[in-house]
Amino acid sequence: MLHKIFLKKNEERRLKAGHLWVYSNEIDIQKSPLKDCVPGELVALFSSSNKPLGVGYINPNTLLCVRLLSRDEHQAVDVNFFKEKIQNALALRSLLFSKPYYRLVYGESDFLPGVVIDRFGETVVIQINTAGMEALKDLLLDAVMQVLSPKVVVWRNDSGARAVEGLENYVSVAFGDTPETIQLEENGVSFQAPLLTGQKTAWFYDHRLNRARLENYVKGKRVLDVFSYLGAWGIQALKFGAKAVVSIDSSSDAIEQQRKNAELNQVQDQLQLITADAFQALKDLIKAGEKFDVVIVDPPAFIKRRKDIKEGMKAYFHLNDLALKLLNNSGLLVSASCSQHLEESDLLDLIRSSGLQNGYTLQVLERGHQGPDHPLHFSIPETEYLKALFIFKA
Repeated sequence: MLHKIFLKKNEERRLKAGHLWVYSNEIDIQKSPLKDCVPGELVALFSSSNKPLGVGYINPNTLLCVRLLSRDEHQAVDVNFFKEKIQNALALRSLLFSKPYYRLVYGESDFLPGVVIDRFGETVVIQINTAGMEALKDLLLDAVMQVLSPKVVVWRNDSGARAVEGLENYVSVAFGDTPETIQLEENGVSFQAPLLTGQKTAWFYDHRLNRARLENYVKGKRVLDVFSYLGAWGIQALKFGAKAVVSIDSSSDAIEQQRKNAELNQVQDQLQLITADAFQALKDLIKAGEKFDVVIVDPPAFIKRRKDIKEGMKAYFHLNDLALKLLNNSGLLVSASCSQHLEESDLLDLIRSSGLQNGYTLQVLERGHQGPDHPLHFSIPETEYLKALFIFKA
């Protein structure tokens, strides 16, 4: 018998509008004491008037307290439940992509809150971010095995979000013999990524379409790729016809893997690799009088929480200001952000401010967002996070 969780009067409005989240301050703790619940357990959700709202899982120790799994109060959360969700997600990706390299499950947007699944051919990487999904992981794994029949499944449960949920971080092999690196393909370009030690789930599929846009801008150009990680932007730029790429990342491991990816694509002679702090490296390039035709800045999230907004905005301004100083006239700045709390309009304002201060004439050519394997949930604005602005410096 599931614990019954009752909401306060009128607090079901967000759920009725399609959202999947309930905050702890929306729950009637007199009728449904949170202390009676265990982190991760399944609960039945009800309005204040005792109307059933569905089934979800709860973490009584967090502000984001309940995540809805089904609006059917009789839904059994079993392996068939997970199979149906994964099959639906797979059907969508099969329409979008001819090869199995994509984000298969994007949390709430694929109606599996708290879980991300990336597919690299016959290797599947799963990341769980909530106590509820951690409690259901065996069912999730069983469903993945039945639907996809992968050769390798890896848990990459080492995200910062897990600490909020009271979960320990770990990376482990769920099934199969794990290679040191995985093979993948993006926009017709081949890469290798470190499976157990790479960032997040080892690769960032979300910028796929934005990187494809480079083909229109980089032929014969000198390109600077900042926060380059494994070379997704820079190596694709070279394959699209760039004359040369200078690539900057602070991780020596990432730079070494990028070197291997360059050799894999036979573009190593056109790629210069710099292991350094990005801001310092940009200052050094300015001091040396360097200029580029295309500058790409794709940093990690400078704004992870709302309290980071002020300092994060300063960092985004400083980064883009340095990038514009290195850009030739008639050059292109590709400015990206994965900070969900940074609005696209704010990023535009920061770049505009730099342009005005320095006397640049700037034009917005394109606005890019996350790819279709990271779909937006109509009622959950938090599922939209990625920005990529293509700015022309006249």
